[in-house]
Amino acid sequence: MRLRRILALALAVMLMLAAAGCSATETTDTGDGDDGVESKGPITVGSKIDTEGGVLGQIIIAVLEDNGFDVVDKTKTGQTEVVRKALLSGEIDIYPEYTGTALTQFFPGENIGDGTSKDAQASYDTVAQLDAQQNNIMWLERAPANNTWAIAIPQSLSEAEGIVSFEDWADYINGGGAVKLVASQEFVDRVEDGVPAIEKAYGFTLSADQLIILSGGDTAQTEAAAAQGTNGANAAMAYGTDGSLSALGLVVLEDPMSIWPVYEPAPLVRGEVLEMYPEIADILNPVFKGMTLAALQELNGRVAVDGADPRDVARDYLLAEGLIQ
Repeated sequence: MRLRRILALALAVMLMLAAAGCSATETTDTGDGDDGVESKGPITVGSKIDTEGGVLGQIIIAVLEDNGFDVVDKTKTGQTEVVRKALLSGEIDIYPEYTGTALTQFFPGENIGDGTSKDAQASYDTVAQLDAQQNNIMWLERAPANNTWAIAIPQSLSEAEGIVSFEDWADYINGGGAVKLVASQEFVDRVEDGVPAIEKAYGFTLSADQLIILSGGDTAQTEAAAAQGTNGANAAMAYGTDGSLSALGLVVLEDPMSIWPVYEPAPLVRGEVLEMYPEIADILNPVFKGMTLAALQELNGRVAVDGADPRDVARDYLLAEGLIQ
């Protein structure tokens, strides 16, 4: 009888210990390797395929990871149309976009006030309101860096022909000057703010044999082609934040008619994701708010000119600014 009581007591103790062990596992095992820390995400980050898209995408990834999020890296997703569709369909959760692009491309039929596109605050307020209302897409804080489209030509051509502005370039083209512009299909096609807009404003037309179309939108490639004269190229699609222009000996043409909108980058987040993780805004807003034109030019230059990995460039910048640990 005594032996039975001892065995029963031992069995009861074993069951209690097993139950306690199971309870501890359920509380602390989160699957992310950190005891007691709740896993957040995954958050899928996309970006456009140009140099700056990759850099900004990696900045978003590094900040999210530093704040405990599981992140899926789908940066270099595609050109504007591709990455936008990926966001709207839920294939990605967040990516960096530009106010000017959204204003001219995403809301056809909307009555946008005159002058809105040239006003940084008005542009941001307009696209943020429209995207939230129509698509449940939330715009976080924008960077004070106007990454406007541009066209750059070799300094040697600029000096030889006296070309410093679009007006000068139009005169050169209309006078029979040799021109081959290397650009993306998107830049060539976009009526509101691409090549057709420049042609209309300055009174010239480029023929098909004066264009070299690259499949991507990476200005590192277009600028290198123009600088090296690849296949006769002597003009390149460029961006205002490109860090390789001076290193390649290229001159950005002045735009006296100010045909382009303001293009300031900001993270776009699906509303469902931001509702689930509102802290995403708190951690990304100060990062973009403090990102200046000079900073972006330097970061882009490290990738395009020095060949650095965008992930390393992003982390180095964030560490130096005290934005991640």
